[in-house]
Amino acid sequence: MASLPDGDPVLSARSGRVRAARKLARRAPRAERGLFLAEGPQAVREALTVPGCVREVFAVPGRHDDLRDAAGETPWRFADDGALAALSDTVHPQGVVAVCAALDVPLAELLGTTPRLVAVCAEVRDPGNAGTVIRCADAAGAAGVVLTGDSVDVYNGKAVRASAGSLFHLPVVVERDPAATVASLRGAGLVVLAADGRGETDLDEAADEGLLDRRTAWLFGNEARGLPDDLAGLADHRIRVPIHGRAESLNLATAAAVCLYATARARR
Repeated sequence: MASLPDGDPVLSARSGRVRAARKLARRAPRAERGLFLAEGPQAVREALTVPGCVREVFAVPGRHDDLRDAAGETPWRFADDGALAALSDTVHPQGVVAVCAALDVPLAELLGTTPRLVAVCAEVRDPGNAGTVIRCADAAGAAGVVLTGDSVDVYNGKAVRASAGSLFHLPVVVERDPAATVASLRGAGLVVLAADGRGETDLDEAADEGLLDRRTAWLFGNEARGLPDDLAGLADHRIRVPIHGRAESLNLATAAAVCLYATARARR
């Protein structure tokens, strides 16, 4: 193990701490330990704003000193390039990775805040899409995001990166049963709108009719299959995004952004 001139050790990929953190690249150890990895200065910076979230930080010496100052009493481990590469699943590691505590909350806790706008991902499998929906929901002022059914693990490294720090800004809920989730949302007084390319009402009509003015939960489906009919049928309305050009459809994250911003605009 190398060390810096002031005596601080520089960990290698063979270090026990690095090997233990590396295991968090897999879903099972993340779930078992309630921990995940946040890579890159943006994610680490936002994680450090959440009290008690960051357990330790690994960083290349001489980089990200501003984050070290922000970390305060959080353990800061110097590590070499090989160690950071071992902790990263990107082609070009950014030189800093934080071990963070899981942040998801129960659905009842989110509903207890009387949210006005919620995004629900049902069976969303692509981590980039899941993270981007979280980012869009945050930008649109949503109160939280729910991932339900067999959706991707929100703590997947790609999902964390795609959220661009928004994972640390708003509550995220993980619920197994999509139908029960919709029932809970409706029971809490939210109007559930299913984003569905075959919907009976388009988004412009929904805005004109005042459907977007209410407390709303948007329901988004799988990237390839969309929402199954039985789940979409539980929503109060099925809304399609109008296609004015020749594109066949919009991808999930883009459709989510359009729907969430339309509701945010109606609320304002």
